[in-house]
Amino acid sequence: MRRLQPAFDGLELVFASVHSAYADEVAGCRFYTIRDVTRWDRIGLAILVVQLTSILLRERPHVVVTTGSAPGMIALALAKCLLRSKTMWIDSIANCEQMSLSGTRAKRFCDVWLTQWAHLQRTGGPDFWGAVL
Repeated sequence: MRRLQPAFDGLELVFASVHSAYADEVAGCRFYTIRDVTRWDRIGLAILVVQLTSILLRERPHVVVTTGSAPGMIALALAKCLLRSKTMWIDSIANCEQMSLSGTRAKRFCDVWLTQWAHLQRTGGPDFWGAVL
């Protein structure tokens, strides 16, 4: 996501990550650390939903952009359902052979659904607008 930051120059940015160390990389922006979960961690999922709901209701974002993972997909779903925010999924560059499971599920909550690999683009999405690297 940091590689995309110049695209958002002039906008108020708020970051959330499962890695607290990333806060140093986005100094000057509000930063939240959220729980990292998998689909098998039911208690963790409940905690994450509470964390994300709290952040979303506090920040009231117009747009939510994520580069992937289960927490990002849940953030998109909550933002779309609770606030009607515009949402964008950019599947991780690591998913070079197929869309991630979270990315595939995120489709229904996305206004923009992207892959970073041209050969994964399909009619009906995901779209390919280029790679971050």
